[in-house]
Amino acid sequence: MCCDVDFMRMSEEKDTSRGPCRPCWQNCGVEADSEMLEIDAMEDSLAPLDEHTAGIRWLITRFEACYHQAHKEAERIVRAIGAGRCPRESKARPPKRKKELGNTRRILSQWCREPAVRGLNLDVGGIPADELLGFIGPATHLKIWQVQRLVDRVTAVLDAGRPYYNIVLDVGDYGEPNASKAWEYYKGQAAFLEQTRATIIHDTVEGWKARISLGLAIDLLMPCHWDFVGALVIILKAIGGDLNPQRPYACCSRNLHLSPLCDRLRTISNTLKGFWTGQMPVEDIDCRVLTPLGTATPTKCWLAASLDKTIRLQLEHACDFWLKSS
Repeated sequence: MCCDVDFMRMSEEKDTSRGPCRPCWQNCGVEADSEMLEIDAMEDSLAPLDEHTAGIRWLITRFEACYHQAHKEAERIVRAIGAGRCPRESKARPPKRKKELGNTRRILSQWCREPAVRGLNLDVGGIPADELLGFIGPATHLKIWQVQRLVDRVTAVLDAGRPYYNIVLDVGDYGEPNASKAWEYYKGQAAFLEQTRATIIHDTVEGWKARISLGLAIDLLMPCHWDFVGALVIILKAIGGDLNPQRPYACCSRNLHLSPLCDRLRTISNTLKGFWTGQMPVEDIDCRVLTPLGTATPTKCWLAASLDKTIRLQLEHACDFWLKSS
């Protein structure tokens, strides 16, 4: 056993009924299962938490498997657990993604000003500007309005002083409900707003037939998502009238199973589980993850368990919400 905590005894003695999860699990769901309650009990045995331990747990709370460098973020958290110190944060966006975002804004902004523009020596993720603009088709006032919303979406990321106003999503920047100002902000553009909301993309979620509003797809075009370029293409084609994409639309946890990072994240999770339970499986263990953790302690085991469970929950339950909301 890696820690001086008897996990089996804890499981037997605790009330393992489900219930509301603690705020630190907010990136996993709203209901705690028996394993989450066990991990919470581990936290209680460590209280009060020191500054670095609390900081590392906050990194886990912020972890998202749909992030385009989720595997690197998980490995960064693992190193922090092993070192016992919260790493220095960097607000710098990875150069490749920064270029994709900048080029997206330049290409689409130019099209909104001059829909006939061609020959721009720019690309997004290897897709030339002319090909991207070709997806939109002949310009209309509605299309220009919709593409401008994409420009706004990307601009809000590149310029903190330029907020984006959701078309469909009725939450604020931090998930607060009923915070949408769409009708107020888009006053005078109600027809465009309603048409964009009513335009439905027909695709699948993990193989099941699904639907998503074009407006919601634009709202959820996340600059840090693993499939930003693929999502951009689907949206541009939908604006052009193609509402049956060949590949499913991926945003947030939607169609997360298509992410090329899933296998790596499962390996990281499996290694963490072996560490905190002391029951190391024969296969699917990465020493590059295990070694930085060092000698097991109750604090390390709790943090490793928290990250392991977070990754597993995000990978296993990614489709539930999207199927119910289709």
